[in-house]
Amino acid sequence: MRTKSRREFLKHGSIAAATGAFVSQFARTAKAAASERVRVGIVGAGGRATSLIASFSSNKWVEVVGIADLDPTRLPMGLETAAKLQGMRPHGESDFRKLIDDQSIDALVVGTPDHWHAIPTILACQAGKDVYVEKPDSHNIVEGMRMVAAMRKYKRIVQMGSQHRATERLHSAIELVKSGKLGRVVVAKAWESSKQGPIGFPKDGTVPPGVDYDMWIGPAPKRPFNINRFHGRWRWFYDYGTGDLGNDGVHRLDMAVALLNVACEAQGDEPVKLPSTIFANGGKWYFNDAQEFPDTMQVNFEFGSGLKTKLLTYEMRVWTPYNYLGESEGSAVFGDQGYIVIGNTRWTAYGKGGQVLGQGEGDSHEAPHVQNFIDCIKSRAKPYCDLETIGHPASVLCHAGNISAKLGRKLTLDTATESFVGDAEANALRTRPEYRKPWVLPEV
Repeated sequence: MRTKSRREFLKHGSIAAATGAFVSQFARTAKAAASERVRVGIVGAGGRATSLIASFSSNKWVEVVGIADLDPTRLPMGLETAAKLQGMRPHGESDFRKLIDDQSIDALVVGTPDHWHAIPTILACQAGKDVYVEKPDSHNIVEGMRMVAAMRKYKRIVQMGSQHRATERLHSAIELVKSGKLGRVVVAKAWESSKQGPIGFPKDGTVPPGVDYDMWIGPAPKRPFNINRFHGRWRWFYDYGTGDLGNDGVHRLDMAVALLNVACEAQGDEPVKLPSTIFANGGKWYFNDAQEFPDTMQVNFEFGSGLKTKLLTYEMRVWTPYNYLGESEGSAVFGDQGYIVIGNTRWTAYGKGGQVLGQGEGDSHEAPHVQNFIDCIKSRAKPYCDLETIGHPASVLCHAGNISAKLGRKLTLDTATESFVGDAEANALRTRPEYRKPWVLPEV
């Protein structure tokens, strides 16, 4: 489901009207007894957090008790959405640390830009809270490793927001692959080919009234305010984001890995975990604008060796107005008897001569993923996108691909240490050169 941006809402009236238009997509649900609800704090009130606020607020087992956002124009809409859906108004904060300090809160939801995923997650784990954090898990590899370490040490449930893992669509596709109808599988693919637009070269400007821009920058280097390095467009800059590989590519790669691992199980092979080699080609070859990440890219990930080798390829062409294998963005797994293509709303498996082996459909909304998180808070079972075993490895694919593309060479990964063999320059890109105080990465 596509959620409207704040700008689109405000074109049509006040914040109250915008909130009403958004809330109408969700049903208000009678809440469970207070003693059975999970009390949640949400960091962020715009972007992905807009949908997360609605999904958590409309869940009968959840009470959203606090929302934090450092932009005073976004916070009221988030608070109003929650109030309308759950019948109780959360308290609003400008500093997320107040949610972490609130001992009545059981879980933290992190719906922030990528450069603000790690620190709140780690601090929440240290405070004894479970965490739902948006994808990718972090801004860089070391941050993700530190998040996993915090999850382990403090025995927390951490779910990454790759919501496709919880969909009936992916589950039914998994059953088809599990049947062995594709034969021996060796290759998988993921891609982004939906057309995007340029972001131009706007000049530096003035910080919007009331915004704590110094905190928004956080651990990144101090820079003048620029609209391109703020809401929405931050993802195209190395200081804050992970490009479209980390933005949407992480979903496609994770779906491909999920299906590839089921195929490995069906044919008696070891599951793929982290790749042994990564080789990316890509660059700014189409858009003439301020974006720093590639708009055109191909990344090859190799897993295993010899006759057990598996190849996963990611392709990015964010300037094409047509589909690839029938989907603008999707994943595919190829065997010697057939292949399967899965997109955001459907999947189809094909055999020899184009014979249809199976089909399925379903949306990509995060409500089942949220429910799985809540269920696992209560049961202490691993969630569908457990950070350690699924979320972080999927994110490493994105980080490693971006590093390879930036350096323009093939990288060999030591999967035990998540470092690059014999490549000091690549290893320097596993983290920031410096974390701007006071926003240093917490020790675990």
